Amino acid sequence: MLKTLLAFSLTLACTAVQAQGALGLVAPGKLTYGTAATFAPFEYMQDGKLVGFDIEFIGAIAQHMALAPAVLNIDFAGLIPALQGKRVDVINSGMYINPKRAEQVDFVPYMTIGNEIVPHAGNPLRIASRADSCGHGIAVTLGAIEEVYARQDVEACQKAGKPEPVVMTLPTAQDSALAVRQGRADALFDSSPGAAQMVSQLPDTFEVAGAPFEANTQVGIAVRKGDTALKDAIDAAMHEVVKDGTYAALLKKYNLPASSSIF
Repeated sequence: MLKTLLAFSLTLACTAVQAQGALGLVAPGKLTYGTAATFAPFEYMQDGKLVGFDIEFIGAIAQHMALAPAVLNIDFAGLIPALQGKRVDVINSGMYINPKRAEQVDFVPYMTIGNEIVPHAGNPLRIASRADSCGHGIAVTLGAIEEVYARQDVEACQKAGKPEPVVMTLPTAQDSALAVRQGRADALFDSSPGAAQMVSQLPDTFEVAGAPFEANTQVGIAVRKGDTALKDAIDAAMHEVVKDGTYAALLKKYNLPASSSIF
């Protein structure tokens, strides 16, 4: 019986090694990924440690692939060159999928990102949708897509015969948050990840109100162009992570809305 179990274990181990070899990994037995740890809550440094949704997510994916996760933390601009140069197996860095990037790499999507309305905790003015912004002060990051949406709301409120929102453009999302905190603005528009991080850090100060809007940007793990073997392996392991409940638990842990799931 013992010999049978040992033989079975050896067969599984050999199968795993063969599968890993077929994937052409940078380092045997490891899933080496590139990340830029400056995008909370996806990947960021906390107390000298790399943390975030993506970090735990790729760890679970690697486990289902019988691999150990290994990270290369570099500037975001260097991620695609690192992948193309075979310094990493995949890019795992909250990377938004867009046509330009899709020309350079292939993606395994895992999330849809939208935008959120973030008022002061308790939402005293009941600003729960963009239609509710009429007559209120809305803080946005200068030049960001959220400014475009806020300008659209000015026109929409005008057409509806309602007071237009006062759009406050500020250099960063942190400045917008400060404006709400100090009462200079009634709410801010921010991306779902940014809003999640804000609420996670200051739950007694901010909250996310209503449903995400313009939730049409996908986020994905990138593999080298044409690397169908690794792409399929990542996709299969990812679905196992979804199936065992880890994905949903991570969304909740990092305050990302359940509507972000594409599964």
